[in-house]
Amino acid sequence: MEVFETLPIVPLRDVVVFPHMMMPFVIGRPSSIRALDHALGKDKRIFLAAQYDAQIDEPAPKDIYTMGCVANIVQSLKLPDGNIKVLVEGIDRGRTIEWKEDKGFYRVVVKVVPRPREAVHGDVETLMSRVVALFEQYVKLSNNLQYDAMVAAVRVDDPSRLADTIAAHLLIGIEEKQNLLEIISAVERLTRIAGVLEGEVDKLQVDRRIQSRVKKQMEKAQKEYYLNEKMKAIQKELGRRDEKGNEIEELKKKIDQARMPKDVEEKSVQELRRLESMPPMSAEATVSRNYLDWLIAVPWHKKTRESRDLKRAEQILNEDHYGLEKIKDRILEFLAVRTLVKKPKSTILTFVGPPGVGKTSLAKSIARATNRKFVRLSLGGVRDEAEIRGHRRTYIGAFPGQILQMMKKAGTQNPVFLLDEVDKMSMDFRGDPSAALLEVLDPEQNHTFLDHYLDVEFDLSHVMFICTANVLYTVPQALRDRMEVMQLAGYTELEKVEIAQRFLVSKAIEATGLREDNLTFDEEAIQAIIQRYTREAGVRNLEREINAICRKVARKVVTDGKGLKEEITPERVTEYLGVPRYRPMLAGERNEIGVATGLAWTEAGGEILLTEASLMAGRGRLTLTGKLGDVMQESAQAAMSYVRANAGELGIANDFYRRNDVHVHIPEGAIPKDGPSAGITLAAALVSALARVPARKDVAMTGEITLRGKVLPIGGVKEKVLAAHRAGVSTILLPKDNEKDLADIPKNVLDQLNIYMVENMDEVLKVALAEPLPGTLAEAAEGVEPAVSDDAITH
Repeated sequence: MEVFETLPIVPLRDVVVFPHMMMPFVIGRPSSIRALDHALGKDKRIFLAAQYDAQIDEPAPKDIYTMGCVANIVQSLKLPDGNIKVLVEGIDRGRTIEWKEDKGFYRVVVKVVPRPREAVHGDVETLMSRVVALFEQYVKLSNNLQYDAMVAAVRVDDPSRLADTIAAHLLIGIEEKQNLLEIISAVERLTRIAGVLEGEVDKLQVDRRIQSRVKKQMEKAQKEYYLNEKMKAIQKELGRRDEKGNEIEELKKKIDQARMPKDVEEKSVQELRRLESMPPMSAEATVSRNYLDWLIAVPWHKKTRESRDLKRAEQILNEDHYGLEKIKDRILEFLAVRTLVKKPKSTILTFVGPPGVGKTSLAKSIARATNRKFVRLSLGGVRDEAEIRGHRRTYIGAFPGQILQMMKKAGTQNPVFLLDEVDKMSMDFRGDPSAALLEVLDPEQNHTFLDHYLDVEFDLSHVMFICTANVLYTVPQALRDRMEVMQLAGYTELEKVEIAQRFLVSKAIEATGLREDNLTFDEEAIQAIIQRYTREAGVRNLEREINAICRKVARKVVTDGKGLKEEITPERVTEYLGVPRYRPMLAGERNEIGVATGLAWTEAGGEILLTEASLMAGRGRLTLTGKLGDVMQESAQAAMSYVRANAGELGIANDFYRRNDVHVHIPEGAIPKDGPSAGITLAAALVSALARVPARKDVAMTGEITLRGKVLPIGGVKEKVLAAHRAGVSTILLPKDNEKDLADIPKNVLDQLNIYMVENMDEVLKVALAEPLPGTLAEAAEGVEPAVSDDAITH
């Protein structure tokens, strides 16, 4: 049977009243007071429903939940301020059906929701027990509920009353409480309450753990503060100063002595004040102390007195290095300018050359010659911009970048700073270190270098930066633009012999504990090691082989006594080092058809490149092998086109490509090869194979070829000529436009070579082939003379 009642309504702010619940609240709105008076004058029954938004002072019907609670007014008390304090008891749930506006308040037609009568069986009892247990746990963890009163309140057998009692005392949001009020089924309501209680218990447990941890930390901090204050009092009583005070005074003194720039000193003093106000054992104090230590440790004013004695500098450079005259001249020029100009514009020297030619040791010699401190930073594998500029102090474990770390290590403002292996930097998501180096190496910017950690400007303009690299093409263009590049090519055999006799032998004897009278090396023995056991532009492998011989002699000295004397001859070299790894002559042993000798540039210096061409029956297919790059393959095709276009003049059948396939191979097939400079070598090998005329074994050549047979200039002339000289080649063909590059080649090497400067393939074939060609081209190439020979040298 449905029950309807017409009752005055009081909207509630932030309160949901449940059946069986005694609820006190204060009424102050005029409309609510009139509704209350109407109820008190009748049967003391009133309808209570929550507002959607508690901020609305005069809610309309749409602003109030439809589900509320029919309640009896138990008690009311008028307060002095005109408000009324009311105590009500919830009776039944009710849902508003119709709103009626009365004299200044609303009355509503309420459909009373009957109380559910559900059988209490096993599952319901279990659910009730679980909810009661969760609620007891919730009350224990909550500081706002009295445990005994709450436990007594939930000892009821009616599941609906139990659910309403617990819901009324949960400290949850209005929306969640309203949802519980609108659930009619007691079992469903209990299930929902169980879920809510589980979540609330978890939250309270986390809060309890956090509060416990915070309390412990506060107790620890209070204990430390108390003990620190007590220690201060004891020290004051004994007439001593505290350690922190001593530290602050010491830091003040160091800041004064550091002679920092004004803005840096102001920042240091400000940081010192912050440190003074911090607890000494706090993490912030450690960060602040480290920062001040770095500010003090960096050299702000200290410089070493620079030596500008050119004679002494020249003497030191000659003592440390043999050869490298061009490099030495440039260094002496730099020192001469420093002598004449007080504040010269700094220059970034960059030594580029193959491994082992003395780039790093040359930088050390410059530091010794100028009486500057020397520091070295290896950039190989560096891929993080913070390595150069440092990390900001907000990061844990932050440090300045390597630039300022090395400046601290040098201890002066004007060291020689070597940036080693600048071509081997890389980049990733952390930034590009080469971009950070732009500021370091730019004389217009580096006087205001900003490190992220120090966050103050530092002057790097007094530093002499020297960079080293094996190749330049991996260095970004913007960085290359700031460098003065100086190429260090490989050493000649004569230079290697001199370097070994002057430096390497004595160094190896000292390193192995021998005496000078225990071991001597013949000049021929050193030449045998260079020719048969090393193949390099520098002298590192030569030093290793000399060290190997010294170690074997050291073993003999230990066995036979310190009076042992050993003279190393070419025959003893083989005895100590075993079977020779290389042949002294890498060029061809005899003149062969289809085999021409080319010259190549590598990162380790120069190499000779044997090029083979072979014919076989076929239909004109050109096969290229030897791991050749795209440019080199195109050079081979250009050479083939030249040969086909000029077949008649070369004494070759015009239709040779219809009956023959041509295979061009460059040995050492596992090594990649590329570049256009093998063009004339490929053409010479093809002409030799097709005309059946042998190519000369003692001739090496390099140059780019065009379809018209023109010879274009190439790079790496010095390295290529030195490689030919090492390999025993006596005649070299170079493009005419490369004649200027002969100035870089040592005179003693040029004296032993015949160098022909060629402009077209006619001149190349005249010299490269062992016999004249049968065609008209041979006559056209008459009169080709060497530009450089044993008798005359012209550059």
